[in-house]
Amino acid sequence: MDAVDDTTDKRTNEGDEGSISDADEAVHSVRYKRKKVNEASTSGSVAAGAGAGAGAGAGRTSGLYLDTIQRFMLDFDFEKVCSVSLSNLNVYACLVCGKYFQGRGPTSHAYFHSLHENHHVYINLNTLKVYVLPDSYEVTDSSLDDIKYVLDPRFTPAQVEALDKNSRQSFDLNRKPYLPGFIGLNNVKANDYVNVVIQVLVHIPPVRNFFMLQTFDDKSELVKRFGTLVRKIWNPAAFKGQVSPHELLQEISNASNRQFKLTKQGDPLAFLSWFLNTLHRDLGGSKKKNSSIIYSTFQGELSIESQSIDTNTPKGSVVSFDPNNAVTKIKSPFLFLALELPPAPLFHDEQERNIIPQIPLTAILSKYDGKTTQETASELKRFHIIRLPNYIIFHIKRFSKNNFVEEKNPTIVTFPIKNLSMAEYVSDPEKENALGLHYDLLANVTHEGDPATPGSTSYKVHLQHRAKEQWYQIQDLFVEEINAQMIFLSESYIQVWERKSKA
Repeated sequence: MDAVDDTTDKRTNEGDEGSISDADEAVHSVRYKRKKVNEASTSGSVAAGAGAGAGAGAGRTSGLYLDTIQRFMLDFDFEKVCSVSLSNLNVYACLVCGKYFQGRGPTSHAYFHSLHENHHVYINLNTLKVYVLPDSYEVTDSSLDDIKYVLDPRFTPAQVEALDKNSRQSFDLNRKPYLPGFIGLNNVKANDYVNVVIQVLVHIPPVRNFFMLQTFDDKSELVKRFGTLVRKIWNPAAFKGQVSPHELLQEISNASNRQFKLTKQGDPLAFLSWFLNTLHRDLGGSKKKNSSIIYSTFQGELSIESQSIDTNTPKGSVVSFDPNNAVTKIKSPFLFLALELPPAPLFHDEQERNIIPQIPLTAILSKYDGKTTQETASELKRFHIIRLPNYIIFHIKRFSKNNFVEEKNPTIVTFPIKNLSMAEYVSDPEKENALGLHYDLLANVTHEGDPATPGSTSYKVHLQHRAKEQWYQIQDLFVEEINAQMIFLSESYIQVWERKSKA
């Protein structure tokens, strides 16, 4: 046993003494004495057979009981806390039944579980060391590598580079096929609004690659758990063709002071904004551009011109910028652009059905052409893009509150899947053209249901498998192919577009 384990076990055992029953103590007393007698009588043969390095706490290349491991019972996606004490210190997983227990010393919960249930193989969820209890010797055997890899998958730069070129299916323990990167996320209760954001971020190459290759020992738990989840989603050797984001969700709830919960439907745009800014901060980012992987991927810059509205302007008249009045100009960084929809018509067709209007994406993007005027309560504004990001996020504003009831605009936004030109919305197209002015759709998050009816809404996301050139629709655990021409028929809420390189 190494020094760290010894210290932790002592701390754990001291905290566990009050939780061990009298029956457990009796079982322990009898079996521990019997074990000591047996050790004394067989010490010579153990020394001869195992060599000078064998014994309690020393590593062995193989061990008894490894054939009792039941891989189909293992699930490492849930929060790593002891099933008895609920402590997250020094937690081991039983590789026979999958339960988590604290410690492995003579008074620990794992130790008693090994005696009562005859389950003997345990892995430390932090160090990934495997032990046989109650003897407490470490086992180092190559047959355990797949378990360690599922618990904490790691990738080389070459493997990450090949992710978008691989179209081969993988198979889980039940021989069910799945596509690494395109696997479902469990909906614990009402966290589909988080799931779609996670699916989007793990398919943005610079973000995905950064979190798959970096180590985050000195970073926040939020960063660590997101990195682990990214690697599990792209794991080509998973035990199950699905992943539970439970650990990350717990940390999100804690880090946001329960602003984003597992049990209540939320807004993916609000979550995305908070998540990106929190990751940026926790990665050591500052207000400077390119100070984190978040800013270098998503941050662009706007020019905003504003002018006060003349108080003598008659109500209902068309207002525009007055060249004789002062105009205030500022530059502002952005992580996403908000796009307003025109009011939906209130009339019906001849069959008394609601008419769902359509509008092209370019029409609502005109807000950023530097000419279109936006009117607020007291001033006029014009927007122009100064610097385009490599990945641009659009927020299509569908929701509004009217008399304390949230309403949704059902207008369908039509758009091309490839080659969206941003030249019209950039103040200096020639400068931006060096990096590229055209974008391809990378992700499309959609909303379904009536926001005024609790429990009726849900979110889905559309993502493309690059190697197969096939689009998929993902809603929690459900992953299915979808025709590209069907994507814009949904009520798009968040979109991510990828800049096309000039090279």
